[in-house]
Amino acid sequence: MRVARRATVVFGVAAVLLGVLFKGQNVAFMVGLAFAIACSANFPALLLSIVWRRFTTPGAVASILTGALLTVVLIVLSPTVWVDLLGNATAPFPLRNPAIVSMTVSILVGVVVSLSSREPTAEANFDDEKPRTYLGVGAE
Repeated sequence: MRVARRATVVFGVAAVLLGVLFKGQNVAFMVGLAFAIACSANFPALLLSIVWRRFTTPGAVASILTGALLTVVLIVLSPTVWVDLLGNATAPFPLRNPAIVSMTVSILVGVVVSLSSREPTAEANFDDEKPRTYLGVGAE
């Protein structure tokens, strides 16, 4: 509970600081950047866990961390921050929304890490989880 309270304060302060920093930006575009972080961190792990028997817990963790961190780094290096906010002439990363790059890298990292480590128990339970995943059967 203590960690949750501290995290709430940290994220609240970060949100206020980012709101002040991005004051003149288009809100719809900023929402798109938030979706870029979410799709790069969450979608690859969700997709691979549903469709691939060999997907492992270390692969999911690596995929989520890679997607989240890479997206944030690429947003900072994009023209949105590098040129518009910091006033530099050009940005090191050319795309304003990095989701296509960061999501692809996140999927590849999840696959590579999963192939390097096996989880026989998870593979054995994969078929038992299919009805729950696809139909919600047994999810009560």
